[in-house]
Amino acid sequence: MELQTTQLLDLSHTLAGEYLARFPYPWEALAGIQELILELGPTLPASEYDRPAPDVWVHRSAIVAPTAYLGSPCIIGPETEIRHGAFIRGSALVGSGCVVGNSVELKNVILFDGVQTPHYNYVGDSILGYKSHMGAGSITSNVKSDKTLVVVKDGARRMETGRKKFGAILGDHVEIGCNSVLNPGTVIGRNTHVYPVSSVRGTVPPDSIYKKEGVIVPQK
Repeated sequence: MELQTTQLLDLSHTLAGEYLARFPYPWEALAGIQELILELGPTLPASEYDRPAPDVWVHRSAIVAPTAYLGSPCIIGPETEIRHGAFIRGSALVGSGCVVGNSVELKNVILFDGVQTPHYNYVGDSILGYKSHMGAGSITSNVKSDKTLVVVKDGARRMETGRKKFGAILGDHVEIGCNSVLNPGTVIGRNTHVYPVSSVRGTVPPDSIYKKEGVIVPQK
């Protein structure tokens, strides 16, 4: 599977496009998300973005529920909806037209435009591509149980990330079924669907359907 940043993600659909283009592999960008937001935020037009708290920028067309928590630093893009009980811990760059729903927690993430995390999702140390969608209860697991560094596994190939915390990379238009777990270092190619209640490890090729471990078929 091709794992390069530009083969997984259309960089025109995020404020982080120029930043992500620096990295051959997208997980290399996770270390600098906080600094990126702190650099981008002050450049956003004050006529379009409110600043309700230090290092928090919210587009005036976004809808933020009064019970949502916006930790710094974060950027909330145009026409995005942050629903009741959402918990943005910080270091979150959320694009335009996104949904961050009830009881959803975000931490050290980039959500491209059109991403939906609508119900009971945890997304940490991850990048979700354009118009990707996480079904209710699906989560990214970002730390291995033995606390060793995360390795991306692609068949016999093993790619050291050097990171203790790394959840998942979703390519553009990926659909994650309800109550699925994306284990540390999961990378899913564009236009792929994951069945509900799946436990996904390693890489999943683009344009495919993940039914269960060892059963991945091309989309017709």
